[in-house]
Amino acid sequence: MRPWSHEFWRIGLLASAGGLIGWLLSAPGLGLAAGIALRLTYHLRQLHALRRWLSRNPHNEPPAATGLWGELFDRLYRYQKGQRHTQSRLQATLKRIQESSEAMRDSVVMLDQRGDLEWWNSAAERMLGLQAAHDRGQHITNLVRDPRFVAYFNARDYREPLTLTSPVDERKVLQFQITLYGDDERLVMARDITRLHRLEEMRRDFVANVSHELRTPLTVLAGYIETYADAAGMLPPRLAQGLSRMREQTDRMQNLVNDLLLLSRLEIDQGGEDHVPLAMASLLEEVRRDAEALSGGQQRIDIEVEEPRRLVGSDAEIHSALSNLASNAVRYTPEGTHITLRWRPHPKGACLEVEDDGEGIDPVHIPRLTERFYRVDKGRSSESGGTGLGLAIVKHVLLRHDASLEVESHPGEGALFRCVFPDTRLTEAG
Repeated sequence: MRPWSHEFWRIGLLASAGGLIGWLLSAPGLGLAAGIALRLTYHLRQLHALRRWLSRNPHNEPPAATGLWGELFDRLYRYQKGQRHTQSRLQATLKRIQESSEAMRDSVVMLDQRGDLEWWNSAAERMLGLQAAHDRGQHITNLVRDPRFVAYFNARDYREPLTLTSPVDERKVLQFQITLYGDDERLVMARDITRLHRLEEMRRDFVANVSHELRTPLTVLAGYIETYADAAGMLPPRLAQGLSRMREQTDRMQNLVNDLLLLSRLEIDQGGEDHVPLAMASLLEEVRRDAEALSGGQQRIDIEVEEPRRLVGSDAEIHSALSNLASNAVRYTPEGTHITLRWRPHPKGACLEVEDDGEGIDPVHIPRLTERFYRVDKGRSSESGGTGLGLAIVKHVLLRHDASLEVESHPGEGALFRCVFPDTRLTEAG
């Protein structure tokens, strides 16, 4: 029988025996109550033993008992053993995690839902100056007070890392990455990228200096070639052909140097001084005229303006980005292609689009299109006269305008390049 059935039988037998004895003594009710009270006394004793065990020695074996109480003590003991085993395993796992975090060279900081510090490794103490004595429970922005970090933390958009100088050592450059986990908690990781930052600065300076130094001799060379080209009719055909080839390659080198200098300026200069509301219809019309001149009538180029608001930005930079997209559409699409330059609303704000119905691009190339000198078709790109820097320039211009580039394309279905600008970059037409 089950313990509960046994217990009911015991209570029934005690009640019956007490009632029988009470009946013999002419007090059946009193005898019945006495039988039940006897069993109740037993249960109270066992309950007292349970309380004493749980409050004094819960890790020891439970008190000896039989029946229902024996099963209850046994189950509680097995449950406690399971809990202790689970707790021990979790503590061991947590210890391993903490040890591995301590071994990391990167800073690791755990924040609660409010953004208060809960735990960090020793690297965070060195990089961020955190001190266990009085920083635990402080809000992260009380310790890392750079306005850019505060804005990054509150924006809750952590897809891209943030690069800042260390709050305790201005000679160090840190890259912050925040990850949301659990119940709206945050994990902040900071890497020391000082060496990479210096190498990147050296690369930018080298490219800028070399490009600047190349500009003068190329200008001189182009000037002489232009002078000799005026007399090309008097030269032998072979020499005239060589002179024409030299002129093409000099122009190409000048375009490459100009693009490299522009990229260097976009990377180094913070920008923002020349940002004004732009007349988008006029801007699109200027770009269309330039694209038509490059096309020579081989493609049809249209304009669509569906967004009444203006874009606040640099006229020269936006013009350069849109021109690069339009010229790419002209260069890399066949004759008879229809190209559309469009300014229209977007769920995030507004967007500039350059769309064509040409040959399209294999999606495998799209993630790398904005890399310097990356070419989908190296042979065609060389023949077209492109420098391989156009989309890199577009990317940096958009970054300086809080915008992003989206590319949609498949082979045989044309290509769509979309520059998405947030609402903060738009203003009403006035």
